[in-house]
Amino acid sequence: MEQHLLFEVGLALGIIAFAGLLSSRLRFSIVPLLILAGMLVGPQTPHFGVLDFRFIDSAPLIEFLGRLGILFLLFHLGLEFSVGRLVKAGRSIIRGGIIYMAINLTLGLLLPFLLGWPFKEILIVAGITTISSSAIVAKMVVDLKRTVRPETEMILGLMMFQDVFVAVYLSVVSGLVLTGATSTMNVLASAGLALGFIIGIVFLGRRLLSKLNTILNIPSDEVFMLVLFAILVLIAGFSETIHVAEAIGALLVGLVLGETEHRERIDKLVVPFRDLFGAIFFFSFGLSIDPLALGGAVLPALAAVGLTLTGNFASGMIAGRMSGYSHMASTNVGLTITSRGEFSIILAKLAMAGGLLPILQPFAALYVLILAVLGPLLTKESRWIYTRLSRIFRWPALKGKEKPKQKQKKAVAESS
Repeated sequence: MEQHLLFEVGLALGIIAFAGLLSSRLRFSIVPLLILAGMLVGPQTPHFGVLDFRFIDSAPLIEFLGRLGILFLLFHLGLEFSVGRLVKAGRSIIRGGIIYMAINLTLGLLLPFLLGWPFKEILIVAGITTISSSAIVAKMVVDLKRTVRPETEMILGLMMFQDVFVAVYLSVVSGLVLTGATSTMNVLASAGLALGFIIGIVFLGRRLLSKLNTILNIPSDEVFMLVLFAILVLIAGFSETIHVAEAIGALLVGLVLGETEHRERIDKLVVPFRDLFGAIFFFSFGLSIDPLALGGAVLPALAAVGLTLTGNFASGMIAGRMSGYSHMASTNVGLTITSRGEFSIILAKLAMAGGLLPILQPFAALYVLILAVLGPLLTKESRWIYTRLSRIFRWPALKGKEKPKQKQKKAVAESS
């Protein structure tokens, strides 16, 4: 009933907040918990009077708020990145990015091809399995206090390279899926339109940089935020009208505004909205998944996880060693970039909007859940994993760390 709309949204926010508190207590990524929370409620959940966890009345609103979450996630990602930074990143990062894409995109295309899935589904699955989660990776690097390590530059560089790749790939794939283009000419036209849109926005943004600095020179934070959000939603909405995913429009706005002198002010204002609507985005994705329909996606998801772990570790090791990093540092690169999240879900949502195979939704949910759990664990235990692998591949042994009890005995012996 309409009078319960606000209460239902409050219930959804309460579940999201509980997932956030639980992830904070467990010191674990919030993404899998939000997806699980959404999957545990929804249309299949029994209701008890006003405590209706099916979210029937509020489902359209929650889905719309989730779409805003996509915009803020991609906008903030573009804000943190800039075209100039890619140029300054160096040949090693570009070389590493090419190696990463060559290995993982090939594996991503191979799996659905062997499963006999149609062409558009193959492209969607390849994107789902190729792109790492910048949000989870960045959070792990900070939480594990690895920001000062030399290999972190390579990790962040690979994230930037993937951001550029996903902008082009998502634009092309969204054009194919949303327009239904099938002929070669239509495919090329869709790809050309998407690429032209990207190049046009970036070109105009850089040419009008001084004017943007002047326009955004607004003393009032309230007015500044209104102007900022108007630009974001208008560009994202326009990109959707020309059959380019709105996420790409948001990413491009972030790329352009990230070059302005107001970047730090924008970042400060946007982060709370990114966190709030981003959480709703992952929760709303979970709502769209029926747990009873996951059975058919288990084997494809597990196969994809195995290929992803293999491909990411191999590409991280090769890219790291070619850039002069140690075996241990290269291991950290390969393990840290395994997590999947927002981009995989965006592509799954795109597949649903395009009416592709229904199995893609549970496949993406299981795949993201498994890697969102495994990624942080593998990264945290990278030293233990390296020690075992070094015995097999005869890599240089690490200098052992003293255990707490050994340190305590040593301290007592020295004091006596």
